[in-house]
Amino acid sequence: MIEIKQAFVLGAGLGLRLRPLTDELPKPLIPIFQKPLITFAIDHLGAVGINKFVVNTHKHPKLFENFFHGGEYAAHSITLVHEPVLLETGGGIKNAEQYLGSDSFLTYSGDILTDVSLQPLIEEHLRRGNDVTLALRDTGLASHVALRDHRVVDIANRYGVPGNLDFANIAVWNPAIFQRIPPQKKISFIPIVTKWIGEGGKIGGLVMNDGNWFNIGSRTEYLDVHGLIVRDHWKPHYVAIDHWPQRVAESATVDATAELRGCSVVGEHCRVGAKTILEDTILWPESEIASQTQLQGCIVRSQKKASGIHRNIDI
Repeated sequence: MIEIKQAFVLGAGLGLRLRPLTDELPKPLIPIFQKPLITFAIDHLGAVGINKFVVNTHKHPKLFENFFHGGEYAAHSITLVHEPVLLETGGGIKNAEQYLGSDSFLTYSGDILTDVSLQPLIEEHLRRGNDVTLALRDTGLASHVALRDHRVVDIANRYGVPGNLDFANIAVWNPAIFQRIPPQKKISFIPIVTKWIGEGGKIGGLVMNDGNWFNIGSRTEYLDVHGLIVRDHWKPHYVAIDHWPQRVAESATVDATAELRGCSVVGEHCRVGAKTILEDTILWPESEIASQTQLQGCIVRSQKKASGIHRNIDI
């Protein structure tokens, strides 16, 4: 049986809607209860047998290099491919060709958090002999993908077929894709795939409405995910860390008189002063909160200091 053992994880996004949170930290490295977002993608893929990863970078590449020190994570091989000029999804895939070679691979956006079942997507791709198989969801939002009899027949109404499904930012690819993308060109893979449909390409799709799926694109979505994890006791099946989600990092110092309410999180090496109230507030590593501070719905970035009374702001 053919197995797929490699994946391209997209880590080069700008995270513009998350600014200023992403000014100093790439979106794939933002923490979710002490765990960087991109590690959920790698853990998820690793659980279905992927053991070789290529990750593209753009902003703050040194932070990726520091995190994936030695080119590995959880015993998986990690190859970083830097894009000085952002190439978008299609250009990024082409730029990783030398590392992905002639074998099939998955792509997975480094800024989503999901526990959908990946094995059915891989099996659908192999069983039908597709060139590409897109993971799809019925979100009821902006729906651009038209699926008919297991085949994607249109995207964004290019061929006059209305769509009712959204792309879930995960896909399986045959290496034939590399021949369809011009080198060093900034381009999304969507027009590439859409053109391929019209030329008889086997573009498959699988509706994957199981589980949870989150695109961490804004501060509201970022805070909402923390709230859901606390409220629903949600833990993706592939997360092997016993103590996740960790509300307060072991290395943090929190005064005994401080109050943590709602889905508040205190990161590594943080210091929280006396009589402080944190409500639905996220503290990134090494932040410092002065005594008698009150924060509600706030996010305090790494190494920042906060004092006074604040609501719904990023510090």
